[in-house]
Amino acid sequence: MTTHDDATPPTIQPVNDWADLGREMWSYLTGKGAAVNYEFVDMAVEVPRDTGPESPRATWKVNGTLRVTTSDAGLTDHDQV
Repeated sequence: MTTHDDATPPTIQPVNDWADLGREMWSYLTGKGAAVNYEFVDMAVEVPRDTGPESPRATWKVNGTLRVTTSDAGLTDHDQV
């Protein structure tokens, strides 16, 4: 993860997939009291049960707001990078 304080600009790390993007966003936002809000209107996501193009899928429907917040509260020195 990338860490920095307000006086040091963040280090830019390559983002290879969604997991990398999530980690970088979490690292950047932690300690800033920031929140990221995603608003979905009648969104449907097909989630495969197995791998392969013919695998059965569940359809998840999302209609509303997902809020992602970060916090340093409760972390020990070992948890912080």
